[in-house]
Amino acid sequence: MGNGLDSLLEGIPTSNCQGASPLLRVAGGVHMGAFGRFMVTITKCMPRFMVAAVARRYVAGKDISNAVAVMKRLSAEGACFTVDVLGEEISTLDEAQFFIDEYDRVLDAIVEHKLDANLSIKPTAFGLLIDEKIAYQNMERLLKNAANHGIFVRLDMEDHRVTQSTIDIVLAMHEKGLTNVGTVLQSRLLRTSEDIKSICAKLGGSADFRICKGVYLESEDIALTGYQQIVDALNSHITQMLDAGAYVGIASHDLPVIEHTLSELNDRGMMSSDTDPRENAGPSRTGKGPGYEFQMLLGVRGNVRRKLAKQGHRTRIYIPYGNQWYEYSMRRLDENPDVAMHIVKSIFMPWTNRR
Repeated sequence: MGNGLDSLLEGIPTSNCQGASPLLRVAGGVHMGAFGRFMVTITKCMPRFMVAAVARRYVAGKDISNAVAVMKRLSAEGACFTVDVLGEEISTLDEAQFFIDEYDRVLDAIVEHKLDANLSIKPTAFGLLIDEKIAYQNMERLLKNAANHGIFVRLDMEDHRVTQSTIDIVLAMHEKGLTNVGTVLQSRLLRTSEDIKSICAKLGGSADFRICKGVYLESEDIALTGYQQIVDALNSHITQMLDAGAYVGIASHDLPVIEHTLSELNDRGMMSSDTDPRENAGPSRTGKGPGYEFQMLLGVRGNVRRKLAKQGHRTRIYIPYGNQWYEYSMRRLDENPDVAMHIVKSIFMPWTNRR
């Protein structure tokens, strides 16, 4: 079954027949081989209507009304949600206003429709790489608005350029009393264990993570590259977070990771309780599980998610939407050509990736 929840676009194709970038060619050589590189080329040549046909499974639609409809339908399966407005890294601060306004609409929709949902935001979309001070102000405003409605905000982790900056935002907001925020950490990065230790030392049980394998292909001097290495690291990081009393969002579809997590939860008595039994755990939060939850992508491994939900585990579905789904898909394919193999599987072997 195993493909982690570290790529929003597992199974979403892209197209326009562009030549593969140097990063794509290098990554393909390391991770996919000749057949994989061939499939990347074929995938990028797919016409846009074919891209749209496949993407409907993985992207909720073009606007918030589409996302609301999807969440209402899936609420019947016992799931909760995190909503992500798709978009590329902005080049001017004026572009950040779109995300500020759109996330206000998302908050209004969550409240109006009484949805069990929180937010995922990309710090670069709020201007982090252009003007940190203004980006902080933009995100602080959103966090305050969300806090007024008891809604949690997750800062998505992007590439290594902003790893520390993203962590710093979370710590700064907690210092201001805005504790409704946490970040994502990527297990492929060599620094992640130290990041967990540092964040938990400062926030204690209030630390709140989404832990995933990581979609960005980074250089070997800062990241692991082998599948088993990354899975082993992910399992180790889950254990480390649970030991530290942190809230842990396990963002993976990999059976070895899920099985490891269930074993760790069982050892701590966390599977049989509605409250977090760990002595070092943080306070309970509205819309959260008893110290943990399983997180999965829209349209991916729904059979596994439903099984976990029936067993009493809190399960969260990542709900992406927006007009920029195509551009985002193109960038994701260049960053991680392994996605092309998921596309092929979803088209020709759909039973391997059931809803």
